[in-house]
Amino acid sequence: MTKSIDVLTVGNAIVDIFATCDDAFIDQRDIGKGMMNLIDADRSASLYADLTDFTEISGGSAANTAVGIAALQGKAAFAGRVHDDVLGRSFQQDIAAASVRFDNPPHTTGSPTASSIILVTPDAARSMNTYLGACIEFQPDDIREDNVAAAKIIYLEGYLFDAPAGPDIFARAADLAARSDTKISLSLSDPWCAERHRAALSLFIRDHVDILFANEDEVASLGDCALDHAIDMVRGWVSELVVTRGPKGALVAADGESHEVEAMPQGPVIDTTGAGDLFASGYLYGRTNGYGLRESGVIASLAAGEVISHIGARPQADLVALVASQI
Repeated sequence: MTKSIDVLTVGNAIVDIFATCDDAFIDQRDIGKGMMNLIDADRSASLYADLTDFTEISGGSAANTAVGIAALQGKAAFAGRVHDDVLGRSFQQDIAAASVRFDNPPHTTGSPTASSIILVTPDAARSMNTYLGACIEFQPDDIREDNVAAAKIIYLEGYLFDAPAGPDIFARAADLAARSDTKISLSLSDPWCAERHRAALSLFIRDHVDILFANEDEVASLGDCALDHAIDMVRGWVSELVVTRGPKGALVAADGESHEVEAMPQGPVIDTTGAGDLFASGYLYGRTNGYGLRESGVIASLAAGEVISHIGARPQADLVALVASQI
């Protein structure tokens, strides 16, 4: 069939709720300042009720990547699980407004939609209060067969492997991709995730993954060895390997070809949230729209360089114009 979607991203659907507050608000509610605090449904609802001025944005790593692809005028879709509640409808409306296709209907049973209440104090500290909710209940059939068939690439968020159904979710993605001539891309997401699931992830990568994204810590954790040796080893497992290196840029490699791509910050570094997500956006957009290996790495670096120049994981500048000025 004709591929109408460049990339289908699969991951946790989380509503990011940004609010400003003073230190007293943090102290009175015993919130770990500057930390990522995992909270339950009651705690999340209580904090949400206390907010008076806030902004809601559809988030989660894979969702951020889909939004970045759409911002480059690529064709992006997202698969994730939300509940039929206020935040679930907010997620649906916001990601649709970003021109990302989201065909999963909200669930009427199970846990509420996941959220992360991000409280920003005057000193710019960000205290995250994350409730994983419906994300934990993500199931293999939340990945729609018609979406995979329509996509050139399916992009899996490594965090999903931590879900109770994680291995089955990955297996379904691999099965559907094989039936539809759809490539599989995976982001390792976190070095601890790679360590927790090293054997299973290594096997999945060798058997199914075409494009692997990792930062230096993640690829070393996956290989359980020194960085250079891990890169050499993992390059033999996949068609394309992308290793991000923060201010040192990135390595992009495919077959016998490899390139060092420099970091391209578009101003002072303000917030690195979403840098890896947007790097993946740029690279996958490039590879699904006729760009070569190095050009795709440059697009990725530009997208990541833009998102770290301001608060939040959504691009604010015109990425199409930014790429056109450099490519």
